[in-house]
Amino acid sequence: MLWSEEREGKEMGIPTNIRTLLSGEAVEWARIEFKETWDAEASLKTVCAFANDLDNWGGGYIVIGVEEKNGQPIYPLKGIEADKIDAYQKSILSKCKLIRPAYMPIVEVTDYENKKFIILWCPGGDNRPYSSPKTMGKDNKVRIHYIRKMSSTVEISDDEEKDLFNLANRVPFDDRVNHQAEISDLNVTLIQNYLKEVKSSLYEKAKTGNFVEVCSDMNIISNLPEYVKPKNVGLMFFSMEPDKFFPYTQIDVVQFPDGLGGNDIIEQTFKGPIQQQLRDALQYIRNMILTEKIVKYSDRAEADRFFNYPFAAIEEALSNAVYHRAYDVREPIEVRVENDRIEIVSFPGPDRSVTIEGLKNYRVSNRRYRNRRIGDFLKELHLTEGRNTGLKKILNALEANGSPNPEFETDEAHSYFISRFFIHEKFLNENKRANSETDLNSTPSTPNSTPSTPNSTPSTVLPDDLQGLELREQILVLIKKNPSISKRKMSEVLGISMYALKKELAVMSEKHIAEFVGFSRSGKWVTYE
Repeated sequence: MLWSEEREGKEMGIPTNIRTLLSGEAVEWARIEFKETWDAEASLKTVCAFANDLDNWGGGYIVIGVEEKNGQPIYPLKGIEADKIDAYQKSILSKCKLIRPAYMPIVEVTDYENKKFIILWCPGGDNRPYSSPKTMGKDNKVRIHYIRKMSSTVEISDDEEKDLFNLANRVPFDDRVNHQAEISDLNVTLIQNYLKEVKSSLYEKAKTGNFVEVCSDMNIISNLPEYVKPKNVGLMFFSMEPDKFFPYTQIDVVQFPDGLGGNDIIEQTFKGPIQQQLRDALQYIRNMILTEKIVKYSDRAEADRFFNYPFAAIEEALSNAVYHRAYDVREPIEVRVENDRIEIVSFPGPDRSVTIEGLKNYRVSNRRYRNRRIGDFLKELHLTEGRNTGLKKILNALEANGSPNPEFETDEAHSYFISRFFIHEKFLNENKRANSETDLNSTPSTPNSTPSTPNSTPSTVLPDDLQGLELREQILVLIKKNPSISKRKMSEVLGISMYALKKELAVMSEKHIAEFVGFSRSGKWVTYE
C-alpha cells in the first residue's frame, strides 16, 4: 500500500510535475487520464486498472481539474475550486480503500498557472490482481478486475484475467525489494539532482525533509515502516556503484580499428548509475567514433552534410538496450565498433510478442515491458522514447542521414538482441582506402611465411583436444578443464567473437547444460551433464 494509515494527512509528492504530464512528452498519453472533477466511480476503476498494470507499463496518473478531448487536455485549464480540494482528498482516501487487496495511490495537490489541481500517481502494485466495485451503489456486491487498453479503462476478459493471475507472483525485477542493500546505499545527492532535473515538487522536500519519506514518495524503497530496504530500481539510478548489487551493470564500447582479426582493440567501460553510464557512453561515442563529412558543390551554395552514423539512431538503440536488458543476467551491454558497422548487443532478447519476422520488416509492437520502472525514470530524463516509438525514431534518423537500413537480430530462444547499423557509403570507401594503406605500410612477409588472401583475418589454431568438435562441445571442454575461465579467454581460445560466444552460452544456460554460478571473481562454471 503506497499511502498507509500512518502517512494519512502527511504531505506527499510525485516524481514528476504537472507541466510534464500535460505535455505528454515523458509519460505516454495512454498512461494519463484527465478528469474535470473527481468522479469516484469512474476514477476508482482507473486507479484499479493502473494498479493491475497488465502490460507492465509502470501504472499511470490521474490529473483532476483538467477537461479533456480525445485523451488530451483542453486549454485554458479549468483547475479545481479551492474550497473543493479538501473534500476531494477525503473522498479519494475513502473510496480507494474499497480496492482489494489494499492499495492507495500517492496524491499531490499542486498549483499551476494560478490554479489548483490534484494528481494521483498510481504505480503498478505489488499484490496484483486488484479489483474494485462495479458501482458505488450500497447493494453492489460485484467486483471487477479493471485493466487499461490503450487509453481506456475496461473490464478484463477471461484470457486477460488468466494473464493477470499469472503475473500476480511475478513482480518485475526492477521493482523488487533488494534484501542485501541498505537505505544508506542510496545517494541523496543523486536523488536531489534527479528531482531537480525533472522539476519534481519533491526537490525542495529532498533538500530539507526526511530522506526516507522522499524515497518512499518516489517508490524506490519498501513500503513497510519496520523494514526499510531499497528497491532494485533505486539502486540502479541512485547508488554510486550499482554493479555491487547487479554485476556487469555496465556498457562496454569496444573498437576494432584493424578489423575483427586485428591485434589492436580499444575498449572503454562505463559504470555508475545507469543514467550516468548511458550519458557517458553516448558522449564518448559522439566524440570518438562519430564523424561528419561536408561535401561542397561548385554549382550551388548548399553543401551536403552527413555522418558516418547518425547520433539519434545510436542514442535510441543504446537507450533501449539500457531500458530492456535483464539486470539479473550477468552480462554487460556491448557496443562493437568495426570498420563498416556498429553493433549494440544486450541480453536477453525482447519479449516473446516481438517476432523475428517482425524485426526484419521493422514491425514491432512490444506488449509487455521487462523494466517498467526503469522506463519511467529514463523517460522523465528524456533518455528514451514512449512505448513502441523508438524504432520509428531510429529509421527516421537513418533515412535523414542517407544511411543504409539497420538490422535487428534475435534468435528463436530470444536469448540476445543486436541492433546493427551500417556505415554511410561515403565513409565506407575511405575505410577501404585506409585499410589498403595500412597493408602497404605493414612489414613484408618473409619467404617462409604463408601468403594471406585478400580480406582474410588471422585464423586461430585450436588446441588438439578441441579439434573437430562442435562449438558447444568445445565450450564444455574448456569449462570442465578450467571452471574459472573467463568469457574473454574462451573467445580467444576458440577464435570467435564475444557476442557469438555469449549467444551460445545463453542457450546452454536456458537448456540447463551449463551456467556461471556466483560472482565474477569468485564464481565458477557448472555443467549439468
